[in-house]
Amino acid sequence: MKHFKPINTALLFMFLLSGSIFANVRLPKLISDGMVLQRDVKVNIWGWADPSEKIVITIDGKNYNVIANDKGDWKLTLSPHRVGGPFVMTFVANNRLQVNNVLFGDVWLCSGQSNMELPMYRVKPLYEQEIKQANNKLIRYFAVPQKYNLKFTEKDYISGSWQEVNPATILNFSAVAYFFGHELYQKVNVPIGLINASLGGSPIQAWMSAEALADFPHYLNDGIKYRDDQLIRETEAAENKNVNEWYAEANQKDAGQSAGWKLPSIDDTDWLKMNVPGYWSETPIGKVNGVVWFRRGFEISKENAGKSAFLNLGRIVDADSVFINGKFVGNVTYQYPPRWYNIPENVLIEGENTIVVRIVNNSGKGGFVLDKPYELKVANTVIDLKGVWKMKLGCTMPSTPGTTFFRWKPMGLYNAMIAPLLNYNKKGVIWYQGESNTGNPQEYATLLPTMIADWRKKFNQKNLPFIYAQLPNFMEAKSQPAESNWAMFRDMQTKTLSVPGTAMTVNIDLGDWNDIHPMNKKDVSIRLALAAQKLAYNDRNVVYSGPLYKSLKVKDNKVELSFSNVGGGLIAKNGKELKYFAIAGSNKEFVWAKAEIKGNKVIVWSDEVPHPVAVRYAWADNPEGANLYNLESLPASPFRTDNW
Repeated sequence: MKHFKPINTALLFMFLLSGSIFANVRLPKLISDGMVLQRDVKVNIWGWADPSEKIVITIDGKNYNVIANDKGDWKLTLSPHRVGGPFVMTFVANNRLQVNNVLFGDVWLCSGQSNMELPMYRVKPLYEQEIKQANNKLIRYFAVPQKYNLKFTEKDYISGSWQEVNPATILNFSAVAYFFGHELYQKVNVPIGLINASLGGSPIQAWMSAEALADFPHYLNDGIKYRDDQLIRETEAAENKNVNEWYAEANQKDAGQSAGWKLPSIDDTDWLKMNVPGYWSETPIGKVNGVVWFRRGFEISKENAGKSAFLNLGRIVDADSVFINGKFVGNVTYQYPPRWYNIPENVLIEGENTIVVRIVNNSGKGGFVLDKPYELKVANTVIDLKGVWKMKLGCTMPSTPGTTFFRWKPMGLYNAMIAPLLNYNKKGVIWYQGESNTGNPQEYATLLPTMIADWRKKFNQKNLPFIYAQLPNFMEAKSQPAESNWAMFRDMQTKTLSVPGTAMTVNIDLGDWNDIHPMNKKDVSIRLALAAQKLAYNDRNVVYSGPLYKSLKVKDNKVELSFSNVGGGLIAKNGKELKYFAIAGSNKEFVWAKAEIKGNKVIVWSDEVPHPVAVRYAWADNPEGANLYNLESLPASPFRTDNW
């Protein structure tokens, strides 16, 4: 038998360190199967390897060589490539990698907060046909992992892959991003790559780099403060403890839990009544936080008994748990998502059925949001659940203790979600964000231009087209002219049009008064795509915007307003008289005004203001009825001629 010498483990370890295990070339998540690379420009390709490692990259018959630096980083640029694909890209070092199904087309970064993030499954009731028919291998989508980092800029994502559009994948795509890509593809007929970097509730400062925040020290310092891991752990622990104790107390105090109010057999003769939808602050219960139980009966026919069903309870403030005939069918823990519950078979019975909803209200007005559907669909039958419900207070509680959202802190999302894509060449950016900054609207006029300039610098694309969505109508309409943070915010968004290479779409007719997440995402995206055609594709024939206020002249008791972007001409939508113009004299008190179109101008006046000095249009959270458009059916942007 042959004898072997014992292995020197130290030498073996050194050998492994110097071998291919650590020399293997690595690629960022963005450079992966199915990616779309920007056509007609020099394209960055980058990654990591051993220091001084040579990497050979091949695509479409061309070879490119690069040597990693002393830190193992490497980067090169591909020659401009025409539209086309699919191609295979190979990377050869000590190992060999292959990236398949590569297309050259146009890449768009889609960023912002919840209205950019909102996935297709949340708007499915409006777009069932679009979802069924979605099938385009030339539209690709990359979802950036939602992550924050307050300490440093990250080089890569923890996960992520390119996905083609089909009915199986589309439900998780951003609705705005998808419809934008779909519309753009119809117009320019090139592969479209969509990179979605968005997070609900995020303020703009979370998307800005530390350098960009230098002029906003209060934000920069807030981000720096929470670079302390111990502080974050202590804060989270204390806040979670407070919240958990709040819910534990609510559950313990809730009379309905121990008394079994979810059961259909309980005696509800002493329960109060309330019309649903509605809020219990307007009932004898009053404006209290805590737990309130609701119940009502509904009839199921013999044919539908035992069948599965779909329950739509609109939206509820804040959290709900739903029971049918005593059986739990679902819950949602916060107020914004729609209440869509699938009822399994053998829950519904012939004759009288009972639905019970336990609502936990954290603060503000609790109850069922108005102007939403409340119904049960079983087979071909729709049962309307609006109307009188019985209700009973389970317990009262103080407002839920607040929590710190570290993921929204300044620079955190830039560092983790934007920085890893800096090298990836783009055709442009679409941006839908702002709801979280309406509390201080004036500063947005400097925050947004600062972010745009910084992104362009960091992307090394100084003329990168940047297209953003003006906030839509939201909240209750007012009967009289009034100040409005949302109107002021829209005004600040409009000011950013002074930045070269930007475009803004107007959406004051596409919102829902009772939902900060309006369902109509397709029309928002169509307008964004129009702006892209004009700004990024230089289509001179495209009118992408409605009228924008330009100047005024005061003549006697009337004000003459001039506009840009009039397109084919000004119109009052639906042929009605113009609405939502207000006028003021030197006393700065606005009253509703009369207005009429004269050519491409609008004349505004009021008998109550003999010496007018200022006009406002659609100046409200929800300017319901504002109807100045151009012939291209695009609404005029809200505006003010004053700076009061």
